[in-house]
Amino acid sequence: MRRIFLGAAIAAAIGLSVYWLLTEPFILSGRPITLAARTPDLANGKVVFNAGGCASCHAVPGQPDRLKLGGGLAIHSPFGTFYAPNISPDEADGIGRWTEANFVTAVTSGVSPGGQHFFPVFPYTSYAHARVDDIRDLFAYIKTLAKVAGKVRDHDVPFPFNIRRNVGIWKLLFFDAKPFTPDSAHSAQWNRGAYLVNSLGHCAECHSPRNFLGGIITAQRFAGGPNPEGEGWVPNITEKELSDWSARDIDYFLKTGQTPDGDSAGGSMVAVIKNTSQLPDADIAAIAEYVKSLPPVVGPPKPPKKANK
Repeated sequence: MRRIFLGAAIAAAIGLSVYWLLTEPFILSGRPITLAARTPDLANGKVVFNAGGCASCHAVPGQPDRLKLGGGLAIHSPFGTFYAPNISPDEADGIGRWTEANFVTAVTSGVSPGGQHFFPVFPYTSYAHARVDDIRDLFAYIKTLAKVAGKVRDHDVPFPFNIRRNVGIWKLLFFDAKPFTPDSAHSAQWNRGAYLVNSLGHCAECHSPRNFLGGIITAQRFAGGPNPEGEGWVPNITEKELSDWSARDIDYFLKTGQTPDGDSAGGSMVAVIKNTSQLPDADIAAIAEYVKSLPPVVGPPKPPKKANK
């Protein structure tokens, strides 16, 4: 019995050591980065802010100023309810004490200044493909915005999903931190659209179905699926569903929220349109061109509509 106990103890120690190594926050991204001195481009930072949809999650709910980034929005998911943090420049409650390197590491690696994993409800899985200079400009722009006091409540996430260390395993399975690489077979405009959609715009995060662990199903990327927040259905944005839309239709939709058949955007897309409508015309056209080029992909079947009683 003593040998059995000793063997079990050794196996447990080895297993714990392997788990600790694999879930180490910087196992994929390396140690915190060092950035050379640079003059930020605030105009570009504003473009990045709108392309990234920062206000959609981090603006204080129930007030009209989308630039008050005090957080608090409840984000529902199959794993619990997450609350968007305060990312205003407030030193006590926001990110006012963060360094530029802290911010870049958080946005592109999903690791906090304290060395903990952020939950992937924060779409760093897409932001990781963004250019570091764009993220640096975003940080500089956010620092020009109003400070908002107030701590956001803790996430309401049950065990074992509330253990941040477990996110390290999730990252090993689903986090691809490779930077965006332009495709020489396409135009500069198409590549700009591909960059915005797949990195800052993080369109696949909502417009793709996910597996039981919350990872995007790669083969059905952009093919729509159940709303991650639990209500409704996120549409397929490949040619499977948008074959009747022209690039001009997509462009107009991103500016106005109006569809070709006269309908209008609803749900969380309303907030997205508030962001995309403020992008430069050239960027909206680039996004439209790229989305229109997505090959048709069959998404998961929609559940039958409930009969009216």
